[in-house]
Amino acid sequence: MNEYKHLFAGTTEPALIDMPPLPYLMVDGKGAPDSPEYSNAVSGLYAVAYAVRAALKPSMTYSVLPLQGQWWSPDPAVFATGDRAAWCWTMMILQPAEATPDLVAEATAKAARRKPVGGVRYERLTEGTCAQVLHKGPYSEEPATIARLMDFVRREGRELTGRHHEIYLTRPRTDHPERMRTLIRYPV
Repeated sequence: MNEYKHLFAGTTEPALIDMPPLPYLMVDGKGAPDSPEYSNAVSGLYAVAYAVRAALKPSMTYSVLPLQGQWWSPDPAVFATGDRAAWCWTMMILQPAEATPDLVAEATAKAARRKPVGGVRYERLTEGTCAQVLHKGPYSEEPATIARLMDFVRREGRELTGRHHEIYLTRPRTDHPERMRTLIRYPV
């Protein structure tokens, strides 16, 4: 899926990027990222993503792409107060163009025979022009990177038009926090 490679090539300097409409597997939820609900939802999302990959294997081979997440709350103050139980999220995995709705439906049914995949859906996400920056380090240090990105957005004369979007380029369970890399993206 080299056609998407440039979408994951962010730098530590904020930049504008034009995002085409893209097909994703998605699942929605509410709560902290270390909650059982979140863990179960992401597990189901990966189960479907791997089932799609297996269904496409006769015609193409690819690695399942990184996990992505949109984060928001009806009350944005929860991000400042640390009330992670009030966070809302949509977790996503980008799919190849060859993953049709019918193929995804079949893969979802197959994955559901092995584990719960409730709420996983196939949908196109249209973000358009986005401001993006690469954050290096633990998630707890993201606020300074986000502040730099917000300064860039203001200097460019833009306003936010969508949700906080993160692309996890490393694995939080296995990579050392100082080596973690996360693309942070906002539609503007």
